[in-house]
Amino acid sequence: MRHAIAPSENVENNSIAVTDLFKICTHCERLNKKDLGIRIPRPLGSGPSRFIPEKEILQVSKVDASTQAIFEDAFAALHRLDNISLVMSFHPQYLGSFLRTQHYLLQMDGPLPLHYRHYICIMAAARHQCSYLVNLHVNDFLHVGGNTKWLNGLNEAPQKLQQLGEINKILAHRPWLLTKEHIERLLKAEEHSWSLAELIHALVLLTHYHSLSSFTFGCGIMPEINCDGGHTFRPPSVSQYCVCDIANGNGHANHHNDLLGNQEMCGEVEELMERMKQLQECRDDEEASQEEMATRFEREKTESMLVVTSEDEECVPSRDISRHFEDTSYGYQDFSRRGEQVPTFRAQDYSWEDHGFSLVNRLYPDVGQMLDEKFQMAYNLTYNTMATHKDVDTSMLRRAIWNYIHCMFGIRYDDYDYGEINQLLDRSFKIYIKTMVCSPEKTTKRMYESFWRQFQHSEKVHVNLLLMEARMQAELLYALRAITRYMT
Repeated sequence: MRHAIAPSENVENNSIAVTDLFKICTHCERLNKKDLGIRIPRPLGSGPSRFIPEKEILQVSKVDASTQAIFEDAFAALHRLDNISLVMSFHPQYLGSFLRTQHYLLQMDGPLPLHYRHYICIMAAARHQCSYLVNLHVNDFLHVGGNTKWLNGLNEAPQKLQQLGEINKILAHRPWLLTKEHIERLLKAEEHSWSLAELIHALVLLTHYHSLSSFTFGCGIMPEINCDGGHTFRPPSVSQYCVCDIANGNGHANHHNDLLGNQEMCGEVEELMERMKQLQECRDDEEASQEEMATRFEREKTESMLVVTSEDEECVPSRDISRHFEDTSYGYQDFSRRGEQVPTFRAQDYSWEDHGFSLVNRLYPDVGQMLDEKFQMAYNLTYNTMATHKDVDTSMLRRAIWNYIHCMFGIRYDDYDYGEINQLLDRSFKIYIKTMVCSPEKTTKRMYESFWRQFQHSEKVHVNLLLMEARMQAELLYALRAITRYMT
């Protein structure tokens, strides 16, 4: 078994009068009287996500034949179907591309041994305190024969993996600081040195799991019942429902008040569509000079630094998580508080299409193609709808979201007017984007619900796919540029 459940302790002490706590059905009462001595776990949450009603996710996966086929393939390969996949099932085309890429990175032939791959995933997810992904890959690490001592902390892992810690830290929080000297130290570390192919594999895994941590927090992904944090043995303190109702998700649910949201945000979608129409007309009427375009980019980049990610205190990682990485105080906010500027990275000088794609494909065959397909799938995915409106061209909005994320990382596209971003993305949406991309562990349900109140959950999941892929590509661009500079 890949996941073990804790052995029974003090079973006799747990046989309290449960009927005094809540109503119990006849079937469960009969089982209770038998005193079988078995502790049955109960899910802590209702469904795969804390933010999205379970019925909406399950409804999608049940009726879509292509999604069912993808689930079957995933289960055959991984022997599980995780909650991330269930939430992504709103968009089966993307899900298929995502699972193919992840399967190749983790399980197919490649430069790194299997246990190294899962340990790197643990390092990357721990950087954002994503216990869901950490626990998932701790189990996988052990399943492929990984040394349990390594799980005591990064200092117990081989020196080769420890040296990756610095790049993991920089890529996760301030990728613009990555230089060819960082690459050189890894490639020329004598007996602990990395090959270029191994390093490319490691960098792709790091960026993939940094961004997947963002998606996990952004969608409120819950642990599965057989994972740490996904179950409890305590009976629920409620009335009118039997424990079997609660365990099956039929108890009191925190329903999102859609009616109230619609009343408060009436006309939100129509206003956004009108702004998109006006911006398109302005594009047709006049074109800003290159100087003005550069000024608008610098203005937007500076403003993005001032967007507050969270009003809460700093999140302090638990020992179980922090032992897998170094310098726990290092983060994006520390950089912005010092009033420093993110240097500008011109996409025309180094882009994924013209430079990064070919470098990855050369050193780790087929992966460049898979990543490119995944990037394109997220960027171009559209159903030509916005909430209840159909036949809508959403390309302008999708580009604004993608370019805003790259702008936060200092990446500029010369042919894009960054003045459009403030017209299309309101403040609550910007707060959500920056939090999910830069400090995903601080993402809350309130933040998720505060933007695009009239939009469907499937549309918000689509937004999260855009954020995830844009972030991964931004990190990769800085890493690949550093490698290219080292090689030349």
